[in-house]
Amino acid sequence: MKVKLSHFFESSVDMLCIANYDGYFVEVNPAFVNLLGYSKEELLLKKINEFVFQEDMESTQRMREDIHKNRALMHFQNRYVSKSGHLVWLSWSAVPVDDERLVYAIAKDITHEMELKKERLDELNKLKNFNEDLIRINYTTSHDLRAPVNNLLSLFDVLDFGQIENEDTIQILRYMEISAKGVKESLENYLDLIEDIGKDSIDLSEVFFEQILTKVTNTLGSLLKGSNTKLISDFSACKSVIFDSACIESIFLNLITNSIKYCRLGIAPIIEVRTQIKEGHKELIFKDNGQGFDMVKNGDKIFGLNQRFNEIQEGKGVGLYLIHSQITNLGGNILLESEPNKGAIFQIIFPN
Repeated sequence: MKVKLSHFFESSVDMLCIANYDGYFVEVNPAFVNLLGYSKEELLLKKINEFVFQEDMESTQRMREDIHKNRALMHFQNRYVSKSGHLVWLSWSAVPVDDERLVYAIAKDITHEMELKKERLDELNKLKNFNEDLIRINYTTSHDLRAPVNNLLSLFDVLDFGQIENEDTIQILRYMEISAKGVKESLENYLDLIEDIGKDSIDLSEVFFEQILTKVTNTLGSLLKGSNTKLISDFSACKSVIFDSACIESIFLNLITNSIKYCRLGIAPIIEVRTQIKEGHKELIFKDNGQGFDMVKNGDKIFGLNQRFNEIQEGKGVGLYLIHSQITNLGGNILLESEPNKGAIFQIIFPN
């Protein structure tokens, strides 16, 4: 019987060992030696902890304490450091024999399995990040395209077709109007489909506020003129900031269009945009004279997704969510001070 057990111990492809309660191996099989690369003498000479990977020592010690309380072990996983320095993942099952003060254990090499698992997780994380970037880009692009499309449609509203004598020209303009309305509808539908946004790819550079404002006002030219908006800017305190250019442009676009959209009835919009440096931080201040917000009632919802506070004006309730997400994802902050019918002051604080 002893010969058969010895043969089983020596020929097993799994790692078999016997350890004592003092933390040493007293017997290991050839599979153990072959996998770790140490000689049998080296394995028996050193404490078991010396072979365990540093990050797994604490969990291994807790496992060993449980075994010493005469508790069997099943499928415990840890990493050993082979003689060549490579990490080997092992899955252990062990049974203590208390009166002998010995532990009989078997370990399976699961290194390949764990490496495949890590590769799958890495690929899933890459895919997740890639999808989040795509969602963010598509969502931001779709939302920000609404402003120039609405600007285009407003031109058709003021166009006097009665002054155009050529029927072919009128027909072409009508087709253009229908196409613009189709683009707008597609954008609205697409915005409805997306409910979350991932992090933007970060592209930090020196962004000049005056340049961004000029670009946005050119885009919103007819909207600004048609609404008799007065736009005042002063960037003397801080002309530029290290930030993401697309993010700054989206901030200007959203806040200006919101100020025009939610102006008070019969009162032309006045928008003041300026910079300041406060407590070492560069800040961008947007102030308007519009409808404002009820901060007592809605203060905790202002920057939430799909939050709307005006049932008359058209909107999707994503603009403020977008700029809040963009700013905070890059380490900044945005604050709002407002009262109903007393306008709003947005304070955008950039990270140092």
